[in-house]
Parts: sequence; structure tokens; C-alpha cells
Amino acid sequence: MNNTSKTIPSFHVLVVEDEPVTLALIAGYIRTAGYQVSEAKTGTDMWLILNQNKIDLLLMDINLPDEDGLSLTRRLRTISNIAIILVTARKEEIDRIAGLELGADDYITKPFHERELLIRVKNLLNRTSQKGTLPPEKSYYRFGGWILDPHQHKLTSPNQEYVRLTNGEFLLLLTLVQNANTVLTRETLTEAVSKRELLRNDRTIDVMVNRLRKKLDLSNGDAHYLVTVHGAGYMLAINVVYF
Repeated sequence: MNNTSKTIPSFHVLVVEDEPVTLALIAGYIRTAGYQVSEAKTGTDMWLILNQNKIDLLLMDINLPDEDGLSLTRRLRTISNIAIILVTARKEEIDRIAGLELGADDYITKPFHERELLIRVKNLLNRTSQKGTLPPEKSYYRFGGWILDPHQHKLTSPNQEYVRLTNGEFLLLLTLVQNANTVLTRETLTEAVSKRELLRNDRTIDVMVNRLRKKLDLSNGDAHYLVTVHGAGYMLAINVVYF
């Protein structure tokens, strides 16, 4: 009888990168940290792995040979809330913003430090698995006809339609709901959503607020209560009932 025990990683990370050396380097970092890792060199390979495995986080290069990472992010967000970090050599702000607008949870620019990559992976996996600071079970938030179920990661519109949220959007909305009628700075929201400090010229929160507004508008035609307080931050200007 073999009594040797083996710790099974609690999270499965899929790395999508077409450059062999970079793929091996990133995958090695993630494995060393104790996570299970799968590797893909193309978008086609990525879909095959996703269809056969439960993947918790996707580390994906924007430049791929068959379909770019931005297009793949757009397609993924129509069917999945999987955590996505875009990995790219592009330094232009427009590419980072485009990725966030399409639903990526975070991004990292090459060249990067191993520690920075692992911190971003760890923080994103922690927040997607815990879904923020949750109230007791069987509890919900109601605001303007909307119902936010913090345990099932579910937002229901006044028309009883389910609205799909990314993990970042969920945590952003949960934080705003839990602090209704209070102005929250971009620094506070960045910490709540990504567990990191706000960097100079970082527009992640602004992009996520705009994404959230669009989803509220499409489902209800009115997101006026998600307001910008110029020079201060953002606020959910509506009464919230906790039940």
C-alpha cells in the first residue's frame, strides 16, 4: 500500500501563450506556486482545454496566431465568468483599456517580475473564490428593483432577468451596495476589487464602472443612481434594503 500523500492544487490555471520559452517560463512560475497548470499555444487549443477541464483562471497573451486575446475575451464573456488576466507586451494604454472593457479582470505587461505575476494570480483567485465579504446565508440586497444575491454571484433585474457579471463587476457592485449613499474613492474601490494599490494613470475602476452602467442600462434603461462624484470617486445613490 502506497502511503505517500500528494497535495492536489486547489486551483487550475490555463496559460495561453504562443512563444514556447515564455509559455514554459510562465507555466513554471505558476506550478512552483502550487497550482495545477495547463498550457495552450493557440485559441483553438484553449477552447479544447476549457471544454475538457474546470479552469479557474486564464492567463492569456493578446497576440496569438489564430485569434487574438481580445477577441477571445469577448467570446468568453458571453458564456463564462472565468477569471481572466491578459498578458501582453503592448504598452499602449488603449490595449489595456480595451481588454478591461471586454471583460478581463486584470492585465500584466511584459516584461514582468515573477512575484508580481504570482501576486496578481493569487489575489484574483482569492477574490473570485471568496466573492468578497459576504453577509449571512439566505440574505440579499434590493435596490431600485434590482436584487443582488451575494452568495450565488447573481444579479436579477427589475424585469426578473439574470444579468451576467464578471468577478470584478460583482465585487465592485457588492462594495457599492454595502456602502450605499457613501462616496468611495477609486483607491478604496481598487483595493476592494483587486486587493492592490491604485497605480498612476490606472483606469481599471473607471472602465469597470462604465461596464457596470452599461449592463444596468441595457436591463433597466436607467443607471442614474451609479454616480460619479468628480474629484472624489463613485457612489451608489439609492437606498438599499438588506433582507
